Amino acid sequence: MTTAPRPSPAAPRRRRVRSVAAPRRAAAAAVVHLLLAGLALAFALPALWLLLAAFDARASARVRLPEAFTLDNFAAVATRDVLFLPIWNSLFICGGAAVVTVAASVLAAYPLSRFGLRFGRPFLYTVLFATGLPLTAIMVPVYSLFVQFGLVDSRWATMLFLAAASLPFGIWLTKNFLDGIPVELEEAAWVDGASARQSLLRLVVPLAAPGLAVVGVFTLVVTWGNFFVPFLLLRSAERIPAAVRIYTFFGQYGQVSYGELAAYSLLYALPVVVLYLVAARSLGGAFNFGGAMKG
Repeated sequence: MTTAPRPSPAAPRRRRVRSVAAPRRAAAAAVVHLLLAGLALAFALPALWLLLAAFDARASARVRLPEAFTLDNFAAVATRDVLFLPIWNSLFICGGAAVVTVAASVLAAYPLSRFGLRFGRPFLYTVLFATGLPLTAIMVPVYSLFVQFGLVDSRWATMLFLAAASLPFGIWLTKNFLDGIPVELEEAAWVDGASARQSLLRLVVPLAAPGLAVVGVFTLVVTWGNFFVPFLLLRSAERIPAAVRIYTFFGQYGQVSYGELAAYSLLYALPVVVLYLVAARSLGGAFNFGGAMKG
């Protein structure tokens, strides 16, 4: 006769001990969330004022709902001399600077990425140092150089100078992107008879296109908001970009056309915002060379 097994005594439940550091972590998390909320509010208030003041016929420096929404501010600034010509100048100067920066960055970063140059590392450190050099520190000699060569009020010269100022950071970014492309792909192309120039143009550049697009977009965004350089180097109203044209909304004795300023600011920022959204949507997940050598 078998007897049923006796049930084993239940294991004693462990009492959950609360860590002494838990209140400190909770307090630290609360402080971090408060700081983030404060930063978000600091950025949200100007954006909210911009949206409301652009549609307010009696806009002021305060954030308030307009009594009646109107498009008169947009109609006042949407003219050839106020909006369209400065926007075209911005596209010419900043877009040209982005194209020149991308092309020069590829030519400079390719040998740094592929060849063991003797002075490659010191050159990269020099480039890294140049990225932190403010433009205001060199504008006096640059302006003197522009005056001596008669380049003042030249959109081409201003565009080339902005490209040169953006080139150090462009070289640094482009080299990092080229380092991610396997060298074996170029070696296979060389075995098939391709020259170094052909492998660069037909193989490396297409593979690095997402990274080069990032360099171009970054250069365009940075130069688009540059006020100081074109303000000094361009004088005629027919050549100034939108970043300088917006300065004319601030009149003498503190008088400001707030509604027109807000409407112009929205239209001025619209191309960059659209470009950023398109680039972010198109380039997401494009830097994947994991299967490049398969097959």
